[in-house]
Formats: sequence, structure tokens, C-alpha cells
Amino acid sequence: MTEQQLPVIVIGAGPVGLAAAAHLIERGLEPLVLEAGETAGSAVREWSHVRLFSTWGEVTDPAAEKLLAPTGWVKPDAATYPTGGGWAEQYLQPLADVLGERVRLGATVTGVSRVGRDRIVDADRVKQPFVVHVSTAGGGEERIFARAVIDASGTWATPSPAGGSGLPALGEKGAADRITYRVPDLKDPAVRARYAGKRTAVIGSGASAFTALAYLADLAKSEDGTGTHGVWILRRGISGSTFGGGEADQLPARGALGLAAKEAVDNGYADAVSGFRTDTVERGADGRLILVGEEGQRLDPVDEVIVLTGFRPDLTFLDELRLGLDERLQAPVELAPLIDPNQHSCGTVYPHGHRELSHPDQGIYLVGMKSYGRAPTFLAMTGYEQVRSVAAAIAGDIGAADRVELTLPETGVCGGAGLFDEPDASTNESDGGGCCATPATLQVGIGAPAASRGC
Repeated sequence: MTEQQLPVIVIGAGPVGLAAAAHLIERGLEPLVLEAGETAGSAVREWSHVRLFSTWGEVTDPAAEKLLAPTGWVKPDAATYPTGGGWAEQYLQPLADVLGERVRLGATVTGVSRVGRDRIVDADRVKQPFVVHVSTAGGGEERIFARAVIDASGTWATPSPAGGSGLPALGEKGAADRITYRVPDLKDPAVRARYAGKRTAVIGSGASAFTALAYLADLAKSEDGTGTHGVWILRRGISGSTFGGGEADQLPARGALGLAAKEAVDNGYADAVSGFRTDTVERGADGRLILVGEEGQRLDPVDEVIVLTGFRPDLTFLDELRLGLDERLQAPVELAPLIDPNQHSCGTVYPHGHRELSHPDQGIYLVGMKSYGRAPTFLAMTGYEQVRSVAAAIAGDIGAADRVELTLPETGVCGGAGLFDEPDASTNESDGGGCCATPATLQVGIGAPAASRGC
């Protein structure tokens, strides 16, 4: 079998991985999707209770819709907001069903390399196909050869710890029975009982933290949740951008999350502790947890801790490849400056595709959440546009691959991330400066542009 006859391996059967398969098929290429979980969208299903802040019109891929159309699939109302569970059941599962045997479940990728070439060897490297090692649910092992590899495995399995240094806080692992790294499903009776009437610390400053605070506030208002109280822990100071873009956010549901978190604090359902970087987690005599900051500050005991400090990519199984990754974000070096939260915090990202996602080893692409490394604010439509470009590049249609369009809704938050542990040194939103000017669709390349899509 020649390299051109080999499949394109797609790692992960989540939204972006399945979209990649659809775009490859549209290009006449044969995908093979390897999913470690037992179902398509297995990671999405783990937050099935959380409602997306993007509408149905913004979370389905056009190439995937074309595959689904002959089956009689009907797209949900484009103006409504799916939950993670609805996204998985009403879109991802039907898409995986259409792809059929092109999706293999219970297949965990353990390594990717060039055939006969570890990362050291230069000789004829570019001429060698990829070899992908896979472990199966039954304990077996196999290798699969590929002409290209698209890693859409995401970052869900590798959440960041509570420790302010990026390492687990001392005592964090030992307190695992009272710590979660996910937004809890408070509709589940057992989970609800765990948090009802309890004092819970929420560590983090993004949409997930907003969601958790809002959920805890709702619990506190309910008959069975009397006494529920949140302690919101932020590593930086509080500023005008702490609660997101609010009404200025062009994704209204995203803006509403920040407003809900602000309401929880304003109404006394949560206290905000700013400038606190967790160093140690101690367990008191009563079993409750005491968080200690890097400067020795000690917070009052809490019953539970919800750590929502972001995610990071698992790069271990790509160790034999030559990847070009930014030293800070662990994102592709050409993409990193566009998404670096140290530089800007706006929702608009310059159009990017295969060129920004390429690596020294040609033919390997990190896409979707994983392409952002440790950077936040990834949106589904960003990933769909990425794989459209990547599929075109693998097919050899560089003109189409370079015609990348991307217009992301504004967050309403401008400027850089601010001084370390200080409020944002943001550009004045009224002066039209910074990165939050009126969003424009930007084109790269020559020829008719692809259809402009939101996020």
C-alpha cells in the first residue's frame, strides 16, 4: 500500500475530530477516527449537564451536516442552546453512526512516530509514513500506518491543578476525596447532597468557574440547599473584566455567565478572595480543608473544593515526533501569539489554519482544544475552520487551505491579561483601541472565500 492509500488517523471522536473526518471524506480521503472512550463524544458526555453558551447554529459543522442530511437528520433550532448531553446525543452520536466503521471506540493511542525513525533520525524522515500505536479495550495492542495524523484528543483528561505554581499544591492529592476538577451536576441527588448546606471553594476565573458559582447560588436559594456558600478564589485582583464581557459579549449566554457569578457575590451567596495563589491544602481535625496561600494566608475551612483552573495538553504519546510548540502555551508556535492571554483577552482571533498548525514533522496537526495548549476561550467553530483548512492541505489543495475565514464574537473584554496579580491594565473600551475593534472577517489567500461562519 502506498502512502497515498493510507488513511488519515484522527485521534478523538469529539466535535472537532468527527468534523475532521467529515472534511476528509469530502476531500476524497479516508479517515480512521480512534476514540479512547466507549462512545462518541465521551468527554462531552462527562459535562452533559452543562449548557453551552453557543447556540446550535454555532456548534455544528457544515461538512458534517452534509453527511447527516441523507439520513433524515434534522438540525435542532439554531437559536437554542444545547447542553453537553444534547450536543452528544443529537449531533455527535448521529455523526459517528454515519461514519460507521471509520470510528473505532475503546482505542487509546499510546504513541505516534515515523516508521523506522525516532525523533533523532533525519535520514529520509519526511518520506516515511506515520505509525500509530494503539491499545484496545480488551488489552490488545496494534500499530496502524497513516499518511497524516490529526490529533483532536482535546485536553479534558488533563485538568490543571489548584497550585498557583502550576504544580499540585502540597496536600492536594491527599485531599482528593473533597476536590473535583469538574463543574458538579447539582441535579444529581448524590452530588447535590455533597454540596448542599456546605461551604465550597471555587478556584478559577473563567466560564467554568462562573457556572459553578451560579449553580451553588441556585442551590443556596433552594429549600434543600440552605446554608450553601461559595468562596471564589482568584489568583489575580478584581477589575472591570473579572466577570467577563457581560452585556457587551456578542455571545449573550457567555456574558450572562459572568453576570450570574457577579450576582452570586453581590447577593452574598459567595465571597470573593482575590490575589490568592494556593500553596498548600491542609486537612483539619474535622476533615474539612484549609487552603493556604503562597504568602502564608490561611482561609477559613471549606467542606469541598472545585478546581477550575483550565486544562493542559497531554503530549506524552507524541514524544517521538518533532513538534514546534510555544514554550509557554504548549500551542503551535505560529498560533501561540494569536491566542496568548498574556497579550490579549478578546474573543477575536486572527484567521488561522494549516500553516499556523503545522510542525517540523510535516503531516501532524494538533487541532481543536489541544491546538490552544493552555490558552483559554476556545470555541467550536474555531476547530471546525481549522480542520477544514487542514483537510484541504492534506489533500493538496493549498489554495483552499489558505482561504481561512474566522470571525469570533467579541467577549467585550479588551486588552492584555494585566500585571501579575493586579487588576487588568486594559485599554479603555471607549477609545476604540486595543484588540476589540468592530470584528471583521479577514481573508487569507486568493479566490472565492469560504462561507463566513460564527463560533
